[in-house]
Amino acid sequence: MAKKTKFVCSNCGANSATWLGKCPVCGEWNTYEEEIVISSKNVSKSINTSAAKPILIKEISSKPEQRIDTKNLELNRVLGGGIISGSLILLGGEPGIGKSTLALQVALSLNIPVLYISGEESLQQIKLRAQRINPESENCFVLSEVNLENILLNIDSLKPQLVVIDSIQTIQSEKIESTPGSVSQVRECTTIIQRYAKQTDIPFIIIGHINKEGSIAGPKILEHIVDTVLQFEGDRNFMYRILRGMKNRFGSTSEIGIFEMKNTGLIEINNPSELLMSQGNQEVSGVTIAATLEGARPLLIEIQALVSTAVYGTPQRSSTTFDIRRLNMLLAVLEKRAGFRLSTKDVFLNIAGGLRVFDTALDLAVIASVLSSDLDLSIPKNVCFAGEIGLSGEVRPVSRIEQRISEAQKLGLKEIYISKYTKGVEYNRYNIKVVLVSKVEEVFKNLFGRK
Repeated sequence: MAKKTKFVCSNCGANSATWLGKCPVCGEWNTYEEEIVISSKNVSKSINTSAAKPILIKEISSKPEQRIDTKNLELNRVLGGGIISGSLILLGGEPGIGKSTLALQVALSLNIPVLYISGEESLQQIKLRAQRINPESENCFVLSEVNLENILLNIDSLKPQLVVIDSIQTIQSEKIESTPGSVSQVRECTTIIQRYAKQTDIPFIIIGHINKEGSIAGPKILEHIVDTVLQFEGDRNFMYRILRGMKNRFGSTSEIGIFEMKNTGLIEINNPSELLMSQGNQEVSGVTIAATLEGARPLLIEIQALVSTAVYGTPQRSSTTFDIRRLNMLLAVLEKRAGFRLSTKDVFLNIAGGLRVFDTALDLAVIASVLSSDLDLSIPKNVCFAGEIGLSGEVRPVSRIEQRISEAQKLGLKEIYISKYTKGVEYNRYNIKVVLVSKVEEVFKNLFGRK
């Protein structure tokens, strides 16, 4: 008897009897994949759940949250204090960014039984990586397995207090007649793991691959099933990594963790502002300090700009980690509103450390660095900027300015430029000079003393 097949959208999970180029539900192109139709009697039968009855919410007994300390301050910050018992954490990121390293680092550092399951590496490969990170661990058990039923049997016999699965796209269930990584396999395996975690109070960390668009591979429902979604970001050519909480049922999604990749693993960065700013005493044109926010965390980062005459006739606009479209807008504002002729010059912009920051408060620092490089006049290293630039050339206020001012003061800076239209801030309680500006021309006049 021939097996029935269907086509499933890998982005939203919509079904179709035939292949479609564009999904009519989510609008994505080339996302339909052929899969074997699964009999409903064979699905999700590995765990028996008792019949539940409704109960008044006031009759539910509350108990304090039991969190597992990961021994990692940055990871604890993002999770909201640690790992909740019975929670399901999804860790995603680009290949080689450090997902497996972070998960193995946590598994090796805990003083409780931890089971690390790998479907991608052999036991010898995991051992080599563990020797670089923490060779003294006595509580980490390692299993190389891809069959979900065998994994659950090993968990039942070992009874660990934390399980790490690397990765969910390599796990397959015998009850699903499709290849590992398919929409049906990822969805069903994650659902079974989620039910098992809730019944046994064992927390799981599952690592997920990402697709070419940068989102986690597999059905979108995967991110709805789990309790926490962590995204590991960064450029493999740079040493800094950002762990960002995209979803967290047990904490805030506005926290980030910053790490530095070294040969011994990921090192926590407790004060990233000091590392993201140049430590040299020599002042160079085109370099400014911006007071920004990553999540709820204030950071001082270095903006570097280089303006030179266009050699090939057509001016270049290049930016490594700053939005190139916003850079073009800011250059247009300088040309139209402030009268600076930059249309015949090349402009290159860089954010030190390779961080990707999308805070509009960087606008003021970007404009200051471009003007500094164009005039070849340096800006004092004890001056920082926090302001958004409008199309009319006005300097607009930004959110949580008190945190930005406090961070600049803590690191010993002497001046900070902010919008004149900022309200509700008592500047007298700060030991840093706050310069209020309303237009781009005022910034230029204050910095370089010209009208």
